[in-house]
Amino acid sequence: MLPVAEARARIVAALPVMPAETVDLRHAAGRVLAEDVTARRTQPPFDASAMDGWACRQADLGTLPARLKPVGEAAAGGRHAGTVGPGECVRIFTGAPLPAGADAIVIQEDADLQPDGSLLVREAPKPGQWIRRAGLDFAAGQVLLQAGRLLAPEDVALAAAMNVPWLAVRRRPRIAVLATGDELVRPGDPVGENQIVSSNNIGIAALIEARGGIATDLGIARDTEADLRSKADAAAGHDLLVTLGGASVGEHDLIHAVLGGGGAGIDFWRIAMRPGKPLMFGRAGIAGGAIPLLGLPGNPVSAFVCAHNFLVPALRAMLGLDWTVGFDSAVTAEDLPANDRREDYLRASLRQDPQHGLTVSMFARQDSSMLRLLSAADCLIVRPPLAPALPAGSPVPILRLR
Repeated sequence: MLPVAEARARIVAALPVMPAETVDLRHAAGRVLAEDVTARRTQPPFDASAMDGWACRQADLGTLPARLKPVGEAAAGGRHAGTVGPGECVRIFTGAPLPAGADAIVIQEDADLQPDGSLLVREAPKPGQWIRRAGLDFAAGQVLLQAGRLLAPEDVALAAAMNVPWLAVRRRPRIAVLATGDELVRPGDPVGENQIVSSNNIGIAALIEARGGIATDLGIARDTEADLRSKADAAAGHDLLVTLGGASVGEHDLIHAVLGGGGAGIDFWRIAMRPGKPLMFGRAGIAGGAIPLLGLPGNPVSAFVCAHNFLVPALRAMLGLDWTVGFDSAVTAEDLPANDRREDYLRASLRQDPQHGLTVSMFARQDSSMLRLLSAADCLIVRPPLAPALPAGSPVPILRLR
């Protein structure tokens, strides 16, 4: 059986990075930059006041209190057209350009207009205080956002300030999701006596969307070659087909034989992990040609554990992001038994312990069908192959789910 890390690397190596597309700034948050972004203007474009107050000359504030003559006003979006001379000042508001001749801002709390119309300055600023110099934030020609960055709303705001209305971003991977099995019905549909409600296709599609992809739910393929081929053919035009169930070697597990062409298009189909041993990867033969295929197990927990280990890194790689899986560390709250040859992923919850710091508690039940516990889990405790038994209080690697 293939080790988890090798399986992940082979999946990522087989998938292309998505091409670039251009989007409006309003739709850029959450996307991945495909090209560097260069500022098209300097910000601020001029020396500007950082406060409401009075623009004047520092030389006129040597002796306090100082009396100045107001000669105009400068509001944001406007400018005082004249020059501030000796003994003069201009009423100025935050963001307005510093008038010619002025080199100081007296904030309004430190000065009072007098009945005769003059301004009495009680406290002088330090030289340069309350003035935002031109280019304080950035200058035209600077590269401020680099390719490969996952754009946050703050990044979008920065691009707008740079006077860049459009951004080149990676196209979202289009991923088709196909559940398989006669036992499955969609939520809300009549449920037969021997059937269960399909949850994997809904949850995995949601995970794809949350991690930057576009998911297409192809429905549920019945356990016949004809229906599986028909449903899988609808994946044409997608970047990846994810199947759920049907990837083992049972009489009714058809993915391997039907879509893999008897195994010819399958790279691997068993990995040394628990849960998730029957993971499959290769190329599926569908109408219009072959498409990358990731076959996830049918058990709900197995499907999600595999999705976090393989599908999420695949999505990140296709978006041009770092796809390596990062493990945090926590202290186990209970003894852990020795592990066998398969890498084990145990559902667990996290808490901050005043004495031990971040502490992880393994759930007593680890059945791979229990979605309730998966929903309650904060993380997975990762137990390497042949890991020895550990006493409570030992550090262990964890894979966060939230």
